[in-house]
Amino acid sequence: MAAVDLLRTNADLRAFSPAGCVLSPTMGALHAGHAALIAQGVREARARGRRALVTVFVNPTQFNDPADLAAYPQTLDDDLSICKQAGADAVYAPARSEVYPPGTEVERPSLPPVATEPGLEDAHRPGHFEGVCQVVLRLFRLCEPSAAVFGEKDWQQLQVVRAMSAQEATGVEILSAATVREADGLAMSSRNARLDGAARARARSLAQALSAGGAEQDPGLAEAAMRRVLDGAGVRVEYAVVREAVSLRPVAGGASGEGSAYRALVAAWSGGVRLIDNAAWPSP
Repeated sequence: MAAVDLLRTNADLRAFSPAGCVLSPTMGALHAGHAALIAQGVREARARGRRALVTVFVNPTQFNDPADLAAYPQTLDDDLSICKQAGADAVYAPARSEVYPPGTEVERPSLPPVATEPGLEDAHRPGHFEGVCQVVLRLFRLCEPSAAVFGEKDWQQLQVVRAMSAQEATGVEILSAATVREADGLAMSSRNARLDGAARARARSLAQALSAGGAEQDPGLAEAAMRRVLDGAGVRVEYAVVREAVSLRPVAGGASGEGSAYRALVAAWSGGVRLIDNAAWPSP
């Protein structure tokens, strides 16, 4: 298996000539879920006759809690191994000064409406999506991809990036990668490594809540069912809601139609670690 190129500077990136690549943006601390996402990007790149590029950059502008940023694991050697196994051609792992050069004004795209839907991420992580949109647009400008792959686990982020990319006319096709789960249903996340045994056991309740909500045909009953599961597990709930899948607006009246039109979303704290999850609603 060929080695994966490590690009540390923008000069390295230019020498790689990334234009037209398929991009898999990550913050590192990669796990099997990331590996599946990167492998999807590799397959897409091969189908297009392009190269597959992974970015590893812990973006400081999307953290509203400095302690959360400081605690984010950085495991570049392991990340490179995962990227190599997945078949990526190169990994762009820049320093902050490469992405945000001192003294240079970096574009700050305006937020699309889906980023600020009440009761979701913006209510609990103010400034988060400003940082996400800023770094994604910056990476698109630097890497010039034809397509980019984002995970469905961060469902609201996926919709925000799609809307922002269209709004800014980037020409980048936004692809989605399905959530990968542990054997007990917990969505894979870099944050899971910070869960102790008891918190890890409680964390299963997020997937269990989505299953309980998915069995209900009324959005209000679904939200109540999700809350019961989460409250019963002893996690601290931020939200447990059913929304329109793309706009993330509240469901008007009774839901009807296919499950793909709606999404159940949950966010909760277990043992000092914030976790999110989502699923199509109602369950197929």
